Amino acid sequence: MKISFIGGGNMARAIIGGLKNNGFDTTAITVIDPDVSKRGQLAHYFSVNTTDTYAEIRHTDVILLAVKPQQLKEVCGQLSGIISTQLIISIAAGVRSIDISHWLNGYQAIVRVMPNTPAQIQAGMSALFAMKSVSAEQCEQATTILSAVGKTLWLEDESKMDAVTAISGSGPAYVFYLIEALQEAGVSLGLTEKEANILALQTFAGASLLATQSVDDIKTLRAQVTSKGGTTEQGILVLEKANIKNIMWTAAKAAAEKAVALGNELSQ
Repeated sequence: MKISFIGGGNMARAIIGGLKNNGFDTTAITVIDPDVSKRGQLAHYFSVNTTDTYAEIRHTDVILLAVKPQQLKEVCGQLSGIISTQLIISIAAGVRSIDISHWLNGYQAIVRVMPNTPAQIQAGMSALFAMKSVSAEQCEQATTILSAVGKTLWLEDESKMDAVTAISGSGPAYVFYLIEALQEAGVSLGLTEKEANILALQTFAGASLLATQSVDDIKTLRAQVTSKGGTTEQGILVLEKANIKNIMWTAAKAAAEKAVALGNELSQ
């Protein structure tokens, strides 16, 4: 499988790094980017081919669009006269597959992906949606590429991408925010910043790992920690009184609505 990345930013770098760690032959990868410095770094660290032209596109199997959403229409305009049977994978947030197809003069071998930032350490979550013209083999190619940076989830309904954006796309920021809050609480209770940092980070890391490996659901795990009349129960009572679950729901709803608005704006 020959892969061409259009754009050599952080997510492209993460995916290439994941592929390399999985034993993929990176000499079969070409990165197209106008930034000569970025191309040099990618070639040095990952042994990929780099260029600032689209000539290689004709000889590739998969084209991964890793540019900013606002640049995607222009990029598709340059691709429309070159592509023939290649699979197009877009990781541009908010841009719907129907709009990408329109910009590519009706081309429909398109997979839309919503990855998230933990992909940078191969611990990401990527949701994928394929247009009807995408073959089973091409779906497998997309799975192979995105599995290199974490877990994958295929969606049958593209409209769910807005919810995915709100939960796993924006989710890492919510987690970082809660870690930050727990650190600050630790300092206010007398811990040093270093002590609070270590305790908060490992608590989140350990709890997440336990949740992924346990046969119990999240609600049961929480109940197991929350002994009646104990310290944890007192903390949980405060969180429930503040209606934290509703606050989280409201935050996710706002993010999803923003994703819809961005998609509408970019489709103009």
